[in-house]
Amino acid sequence: MIGNNFIERSITGILAFLKDSMLSDGYALQKGFLQSLDPRVKIISFLLFILQVLFTRNLPVIIFFYAFCLLLAGASKINLGFFLKRTWFFIPLFSLCIALPAVFGPGEALSSWQILGIKLVASRQGLAGAGFFIMRVATCVSWAVLLNLTTQHFTLLKALKVFKIPQVFIMILGMSYRYIYFFTEMMQNIYIAIKSRVGIRVQYQEGQRIASWNIAALWNRSVGLNEEVYKAMLSRGYQGQAYAWQDFKIKARDYAWILASGMMIWIIRFLN
Repeated sequence: MIGNNFIERSITGILAFLKDSMLSDGYALQKGFLQSLDPRVKIISFLLFILQVLFTRNLPVIIFFYAFCLLLAGASKINLGFFLKRTWFFIPLFSLCIALPAVFGPGEALSSWQILGIKLVASRQGLAGAGFFIMRVATCVSWAVLLNLTTQHFTLLKALKVFKIPQVFIMILGMSYRYIYFFTEMMQNIYIAIKSRVGIRVQYQEGQRIASWNIAALWNRSVGLNEEVYKAMLSRGYQGQAYAWQDFKIKARDYAWILASGMMIWIIRFLN
């Protein structure tokens, strides 16, 4: 039962969010529209959509791509509440902080505030520019998250070979993905063990000693795990090249999706 302690609630909340973010294969295994497409086709088409959003200066085009992303999320059987939470939690909120000073830039004044003796005037041009920037970031993040949710992680990494990304880099990404979750679970277990042995209230110096000792122990365990994993890979025949069991096959639906995506982008660029 989670108590009212702020630190405890923060730690458990962060760890739960990390595990929820990393284990999204449940949606990738659904019988939805995007799940049925070849992952290489999805990567190429989504990259084209993101590039179109990045280079357009037309806000209705960005809104169209964002609405289209939400439509595909619904067609892929992804809960929209979960999807919006994933796409608006970190990066778009961070971009809001970056764009906030632009609201008070030069232009037609809309409203003003007096804060600590400083007069802040929000302009129409500044507000439009900040909204455009935030909407562009949110749309690009939404497409990236949608790709991740509708594709199993190891399948997505294997599909990156279409861009001739070095095998070593793909292997590092795959192993990092797995062990981030592993060490997140380990950190949660360490915190529960500390709480069960010393309780909630500890002195400042004692708390520093416990934290530093556990950081060192976690480091030693990670180094030992690194050696064990590498030896296990060598014992199974690893010689610098990783092999995956799944083979990709482009179907008629994939060709139709690529054709429709290309025509949509061409029409949008022609109208602009």
